[in-house]
Order: sequence, then structure tokens, then C-alpha cells
Amino acid sequence: MRVLIAEDQLLLRDGLTRMLTAHGFDVVATVDDGSQLAEALVSVRPDVAVVDVRLPPSFTDEGLRATIAARREVPGLPVLILSQYVERLYARELLSGSTGAVGYLLKDRVGDVRQFIDAIHQVAAGGTVIDPEVVAQLLRQPDKLAAITPREQDVLRLMAEGRSNAAIAARMVITEKAVSNRINALFAKLGLPPSGSDHRRVLAVLTYLDQ
Repeated sequence: MRVLIAEDQLLLRDGLTRMLTAHGFDVVATVDDGSQLAEALVSVRPDVAVVDVRLPPSFTDEGLRATIAARREVPGLPVLILSQYVERLYARELLSGSTGAVGYLLKDRVGDVRQFIDAIHQVAAGGTVIDPEVVAQLLRQPDKLAAITPREQDVLRLMAEGRSNAAIAARMVITEKAVSNRINALFAKLGLPPSGSDHRRVLAVLTYLDQ
């Protein structure tokens, strides 16, 4: 699998390269400046890109803006964004599209190698991964939880991790039908109409990000 890494910190960039190479990935390009990133993403067209939100020259949102620009030219280009903090706007901007193949993780997740590698595979396969801590911080705000039951909150957290209904059922030790019922209840409470796309699962989480 061909990977592009955009990270300005040399140690982290080299560490990511070594880690991914050890797990069978082919790191075909590395970028350390936001001004180069959009062009690199479009020209290289990696199977997945791992991109830091904050890159030179301004260290604000270059990584995010370059990613969005590249995905306009190459819809569905798989990108996993890394961020130091929970930044709701960044997550919402990236994940609000309908093509999938995107992820938003805190940099701390890199330390959990298996989880990080799993996230890369999910994004490369067209899935969507949202860091559980993003959802957890939002779910700590009681004013947003009036209509959502604790078990529905658990389902929402697991959905944000990119888990299928079967995986959620196994984790919660309930049936897939029970999971489906809770997800449908969530969709109804969050005002999400029926859709033929799994993207509605992402929108369920984004409803929280947008409040």
C-alpha cells in the first residue's frame, strides 16, 4: 500500500516512516511544508495519506486546507489527519463530505500501533474513522444528551471508531438487531433521514461536532 506522510517534525516523520515500512507499507513520499502538500497529494495519489493538521509556514490549518483542496480534485482520496488536540472545526470540515475515505485521529493514537495501523487500513478501504476522544469530549456535555440514552451513546462512540454493526454487537454483547434498532433511534433523534449510504453514520457523529 502506497503512503504519503505530511509531517514537519523530523523525528515523528521518520518514526512514522519506519513504523509503516515495518508493517508492509510503501512510503512513497514525505512532505514537511503545507504549501507543497496539495500538489503532492494530487500528483502522487497515494493509497492513503497521513497528514498533520498544522504545517509550516503558519502552523495553523495548512494540512487540513491542502487535504480539502486535493480531495476536490481527486474525490475520495484517502486521507488520515493527525492533530495534537481535539479541534471540532477541523474534524467537521474534513468529515462533512460524502465520499468517505477520511479519518481524524489525535497524535497520541500513534503510540497504539495496532489501532493506528487499523485506522489507516480502514481509511484506505474507503471507511471513516473519528478519534473516540473527539466523541468522548462532546458526550461529556450533558446539555447535548437529553434525548440520547447511555446505550445509544455507547453505540455512537463505537460508530465513531469505524466499527460495523457486527463489531458493535460483539463489543456490547448484544444482537446485531439491537444495534440496528439503537442506530435507527439515533438517526431519528438527530434528524437524519434515510439514506442508501453508510455516510449517515458519520453524520450522526458530526451532528455533535457541529453543536
